[in-house]
Amino acid sequence: MHRVLTPRKVLAGAAVLLLTAGCSQETSAQWTRWGLPVGASQQSGNIGSLWSGAWTASMIVGVIVWGLIGYAVIRFRRKHRDEKPKQNRYNVPLEIMYTVLPFLIIGVLFLYTVRAQDAVMAHSDKPDRTIMALGQKWSWTFNYYEQDTPEVGAVIHNAGTIENYPDLYLPVNQKVLFKIESNDVDHSFWIPEFYFKMDAIPGRTNTFEVTPTKLGIYLGKCAELCGAYHSQMLFNVHVVTLTEYYAYLNDLKAKGQTGEIPVNPQTTTVPVPSAKETTK
Repeated sequence: MHRVLTPRKVLAGAAVLLLTAGCSQETSAQWTRWGLPVGASQQSGNIGSLWSGAWTASMIVGVIVWGLIGYAVIRFRRKHRDEKPKQNRYNVPLEIMYTVLPFLIIGVLFLYTVRAQDAVMAHSDKPDRTIMALGQKWSWTFNYYEQDTPEVGAVIHNAGTIENYPDLYLPVNQKVLFKIESNDVDHSFWIPEFYFKMDAIPGRTNTFEVTPTKLGIYLGKCAELCGAYHSQMLFNVHVVTLTEYYAYLNDLKAKGQTGEIPVNPQTTTVPVPSAKETTK
């Protein structure tokens, strides 16, 4: 039995080819995640499922709405110039449908959102590591609380500047409790591959727990418009083995970067412009 290539099939195939012709394998895979990068944490699966489910539901609703619009356009089109369409004051079944259906959709999305939120925001009784991420205009400071760890035995800090992005080291497959603080204005701590971000608010300590699952180097950033150099609030995230994690902290320890850098509203990492720069 031979298949017949109809014009409709040809056009559909051409559309698919046009959409995917310039896409690499990585880009094509990203389409299956609705634009999300590859998840690199244990918690990312919850957000990824919620994100994909919301997009799928939206597409289904969109197809139904477009289908109804198309049906109405074709079925009730005017056939004669002087013909007027029949006017109905109400349609009880239709009104019940468009009243109940949105509440049903919202209720389902709300249920899955709460489930994902509870899973992502859950804290264990004893996290493996505790790190403070302190945001200030316009960089980040990281405090590693390893004073009870025999391999390190101290609180280690690493402060970035607007010219030098700081490094954040995380051990793979270890539960890391983050304490998010701010020295000045609202910032937002965000690692895209973790599918999660947390606001840094002055005078308030926010916390979340994450378990990195994929070795690699990722780019972290501030997701809150916080001022002139907001775009420079970047940091490099290194997910490494536990041995490499201890080696990095001990290297900072040998450089004298011990002790906690506390929250200080007067702290800033923005360099004072020189007279030459201000006259440009």
